[in-house]
Amino acid sequence: MALDPDASDTTDTSGSRADDPDRIVIVLEPDDEYTHTPDEAENYNESMYLNAFDLGLGGGGWFRIGNRVNEGYAEMTVCIYLPDGRVGFIYDRPKISNNDEMNAGGLKITVVEPFEHLRVEFDGKVCLLDDPSQMANPREAFKNNPMVECSVRLDYRGVSPMYGGRPVYADGREIEVEAGKSFAKAHYEQHCAVTGHITVGDEVMDIDGLGLRDKSWGPRYWQALTWYRWLPMVFTDEFAMMLSVIDRGSDQPPSASGMVLVGDEYHKVLDCTIDADWNDAGEQTAMRCHVRTAEREYDVTGEVMSMIPLRNRRTTPDGEQLHTRITEAMTRFECDGHEGIGMSEFLDQVVDGWPIGVPSPT
Repeated sequence: MALDPDASDTTDTSGSRADDPDRIVIVLEPDDEYTHTPDEAENYNESMYLNAFDLGLGGGGWFRIGNRVNEGYAEMTVCIYLPDGRVGFIYDRPKISNNDEMNAGGLKITVVEPFEHLRVEFDGKVCLLDDPSQMANPREAFKNNPMVECSVRLDYRGVSPMYGGRPVYADGREIEVEAGKSFAKAHYEQHCAVTGHITVGDEVMDIDGLGLRDKSWGPRYWQALTWYRWLPMVFTDEFAMMLSVIDRGSDQPPSASGMVLVGDEYHKVLDCTIDADWNDAGEQTAMRCHVRTAEREYDVTGEVMSMIPLRNRRTTPDGEQLHTRITEAMTRFECDGHEGIGMSEFLDQVVDGWPIGVPSPT
């Protein structure tokens, strides 16, 4: 889920004094691991996302709950990548009446110890796809593929510091956001070691791997950004990355952010580029990334292992139909002689039938 969690640094770009009450700082407290009192915005969304991959198995998955309590439902997603290329997928909008917990549609995310230990549990059915590309048409995909039992029990333990938080003014005042153009008002991430098991039908994956988890809250529309490229990846418990490039549709060029885990500390990404290869459907198949931190530069290559295309559609109050495509790919990465695994998540608004950030085939 691409955001700029450090977009407002502890010193702003205006050169203001350290005691300036209008200076923007980033705040993150243990209580932020739990749910918050919702904003009044209709599109308030409290979201937790976690992924997990085992490079030796060549499999893994990701899990998300987004509580839209002011709209009366939660977004719940489970996506499992099996080593043979099949994908187990389910999405639901179960009804909720409060924002007290992250527990909806059979998926439960528990904070065992803030910043240290989270647990993911799921019991339910997923659609098992031999050809995950069929999910470009969800109605047909669910109609033509079997629903099978799925069980997930995963424990996440942090191997890194926390990255990000909630931007506020130095005197504690909230920063106002425009709900209709917001993707979130606060966001943080952490790389984790992940252990447990994932069962899809008769297939059992015993996971002893790595992953990334994130948390965000505040007003969100999936159409608030023009496009983004989000690459969370893990090589070892002392070497991992998250790379993000976002286009907000303004006169400004796309913004790059992220971090590199080196040992037990994060090095902030100062700049990165992501150059992708595409198939005929405009989906990423491979990528080449150049990353710069204050300490050094990195070259990263990625190759998609398994892809599922997803979508979000919304009708505006004046009747305009909006269509967002999100291509979710388990991806193998290489950097500095290390082989790693993770996600390439590419979001694009679809305009005239084509994802806006993808080169036109004509």
